[in-house]
Amino acid sequence: MTYKQALDWMFLQLPMYQRQGATAFKKDLTNILAFLKQLDFPEKQFKSIHVGGTNGKGSTSHMIASILQEAGYKVGLYTSPHLKNFTERIRINGKEIPKRKVSEFITTHKDFLEKQQLSFFEMTVGMAFWFFANEKVDIAVVEVGLGGRLDSTNTITPEVSVITNIGLDHTQFLGNTLPEIASEKAGIIKRNIPVVIGERQIETQAIFIDKAKSCQSSIVFASDCNENYTTDLLGSYQQNNTKTAVTAIEQLTGFLISKENINKGLLNVVKNTNLQGRWQILQKKPKVICDTAHNKEGLYYVLKQLQKEVYEKLHIVLGVVADKNLDAILPMFPKNAQYYFCKPNIQRGLEALILQKEASKYKLEGMVFSSVKSALKNAKAQANQDDVVYVGGSTFVVAEIL
Repeated sequence: MTYKQALDWMFLQLPMYQRQGATAFKKDLTNILAFLKQLDFPEKQFKSIHVGGTNGKGSTSHMIASILQEAGYKVGLYTSPHLKNFTERIRINGKEIPKRKVSEFITTHKDFLEKQQLSFFEMTVGMAFWFFANEKVDIAVVEVGLGGRLDSTNTITPEVSVITNIGLDHTQFLGNTLPEIASEKAGIIKRNIPVVIGERQIETQAIFIDKAKSCQSSIVFASDCNENYTTDLLGSYQQNNTKTAVTAIEQLTGFLISKENINKGLLNVVKNTNLQGRWQILQKKPKVICDTAHNKEGLYYVLKQLQKEVYEKLHIVLGVVADKNLDAILPMFPKNAQYYFCKPNIQRGLEALILQKEASKYKLEGMVFSSVKSALKNAKAQANQDDVVYVGGSTFVVAEIL
């Protein structure tokens, strides 16, 4: 099977939660356990950190992986769902699983998968564990898909179990109250394995304390930590996640991780884990950066970060959609840059000539180009090795160059 054939086949298989909802949720680990046996128990061949919770588990997983990478370890990262490409779900040191490995895996195990009627998520978890074991990762950070107790990822015995917080989400599967949901998510707590809870919540803390006690596991609430950390993941809401990630690292034994590794890991999450379109560095000389920030709040943080870059000259490839409030965003852009105005290739895209005219009111000067790719090509041609090129203004602009 080709990669495309393998992927098409996977998407057509029994339920995928993102596509089908409730019918995709299996309250049973029988299938994934049978599959892992077929794969010769890959989940027993690498160490792991298990990350669950209602919100922030993806960001927290990426932060933990980044810190471990800064300490020099080979780190697997399993997250869901994917944004652009299926391969985003399975990474090692930020690199996605090769497409040929996906097709090889599905081709090899297709008969078993059909016979057992595994869901999309079950076969993807099996693939991730197989890949991590084969590539001999030092440790893998595994994000829970949904819930905890009966999630396919709950077949690992981790070094640390992490639960970020509890909110009223997926109530049709997990329960209608916070304590009920907490009980499901507490299912990832294992005997004698340290537990980190991101946020101390009055309604749920007793559930976790009791579960940890019954498992003879130590428990720490990250929100009790008074120290604040800085991360390159933008948004003040990330502060809770940084505390959770650092507390998880502190509970990890047998790994040498310095304070510097923690600080650098949190500051280099995007670079280390290869998140798409979030302060993504496309090349180094000249340095080309793209970001999907497109509203006033998002651009505020991104342009602040751009100010910290060291360069001889700044080049900005800029395109926006027609309904954008230009008077709100254009004053935020630096005047000491050369602009390359373009129109994203969608119906909603604002004509580059109009953007140029409006930008000139705020002393933002530059040329007009027929496409995003043409604008970027010209910016790179004009830039010297020590310059910085920034591409942004719209998700659609960034999508055309990724």
